[in-house]
Amino acid sequence: MQRLIPTSTAVAVLRKDRIKEQEGILKALSTRPLMVLAGEATARLAQAIAPHARRIWVAAGPGNNGGDGLQAACLLHQWGVDVQISLMASAEQLPADAHAAWQRALALGVHISPQPDDRWLATLTDQDLCIDALLGIGSSREPTPTMQKWIERLNQSAAPVLALDVPTGLDADSGQVWDAAPSAHKVVHAACTLTLLAAKPGLFMGHGRDVCGEIWLDTLTSACPQDTPPPQASAWLNLETAPAQKTHASHKGSRGDVAIIGGEPMQLHGAGMTGAAILAAQAALHGGAGRVILSLLGALSESSAVPPDVMQRQLSQLDLTQLTVVAGCGGGQAISPLLGEILRRSARLVLDADGLNAVSNHPEWRALLRARGDAPGQYPTVITPHPLEAARLLGSTALSVQQDRLQAAQALCDQLQCTVVLKGSGTVIACPGQTPRINTSGNGLLATGGTGDVLAGLTGAHLALGQSAHDAACAAVWQHGAAADAWPHREALTASRLASRLN
Repeated sequence: MQRLIPTSTAVAVLRKDRIKEQEGILKALSTRPLMVLAGEATARLAQAIAPHARRIWVAAGPGNNGGDGLQAACLLHQWGVDVQISLMASAEQLPADAHAAWQRALALGVHISPQPDDRWLATLTDQDLCIDALLGIGSSREPTPTMQKWIERLNQSAAPVLALDVPTGLDADSGQVWDAAPSAHKVVHAACTLTLLAAKPGLFMGHGRDVCGEIWLDTLTSACPQDTPPPQASAWLNLETAPAQKTHASHKGSRGDVAIIGGEPMQLHGAGMTGAAILAAQAALHGGAGRVILSLLGALSESSAVPPDVMQRQLSQLDLTQLTVVAGCGGGQAISPLLGEILRRSARLVLDADGLNAVSNHPEWRALLRARGDAPGQYPTVITPHPLEAARLLGSTALSVQQDRLQAAQALCDQLQCTVVLKGSGTVIACPGQTPRINTSGNGLLATGGTGDVLAGLTGAHLALGQSAHDAACAAVWQHGAAADAWPHREALTASRLASRLN
């Protein structure tokens, strides 16, 4: 039975290699063919999302994804819907199960043609439906010119699109578009995606967040024994986290102290970045920290931008061994001479921005960062790189990071032995000894300067509350995204406003 992907219960995410393994397991256990089950799930969802559809176009490709579409078309035809199938393959080229579905459709009298009927397609309305069954997860290259034309027809249709497994043109593992120069017309834009067997990483990151629409899942286990073991997850979707509640007996000391170290002043190197540190301080304050201390990398600020609730201290006045430290926000070049002490002494640490860039340039600081995770009892540490910062740490490129965000986050986690928050569309949280998480909250409003500083400060607040590095990162990332999701319509999101609305 299909279900809308939830945010409050655990959902396993499988990469393509594990999907293939799961498919083999279920084929051996299921009492009914998986393609029949997939066709039934597709037809049921099609009726649910387009209950008044009089016409449905099925664009079927040459593989099993096309077979799923053919199987769905048979049922929809039997239910009285005017269905037309455009099959981008000769029947002889189809895999065995898909060929059987083609034979059944032919026997039922479903209209099948090798090319889309443009005149018929022009009669589709927004009450009707298109089903994208061109390519599933098996392909990993740019669509052919012919398939590209079909993708454009799907995108130009007045009828909404239901994509099977993944929208054609989208890589199921990365969420990237199969093209050296990806653009909007290279991938199907679906109103709804039915993902089969398990959720795929690419649906929740990269371009997947823009083109999948509403995501539904059918595990195709309805005809399997009830004790069928669940698949081994490549990742889990990050769960909605309830905010921590203050007890009557709590006080500011019991909520933890967060020190923000960063904000290079203009006079040092000609690039004033104190605003980044102030944003992190605001986020820590509104994120629930008991006390927030701002340690700017220069003279104490008299600016009215520093919240009156935030204390200011010179770094020399801070006992780092008792603090949750957020370092690097707007740190510029001034953070580098201080980083050794910060890495050695901070009780809990969130390292961001220029702090990460400094680590990527100094092997000895890289070793200190890793040593925090290797130390007896450990020192909770979270790093929050964006793709370019992650690439510098990995000695790679931002493009290669984006092409496999799960692998990049896990590689950083393994190398540095700390919790990694790889920011971006579908933020990935990787922690030693844990299966990675993919975050599903947030939207494009966060693509503005300073929101990363807000996330760093918020993560520091969660660490100060006594959460583990993994739990603090997961909770902060979800809360950060949820604030953007709840943003008032037509109101500009700025980092300072975001920080003030955290709760």
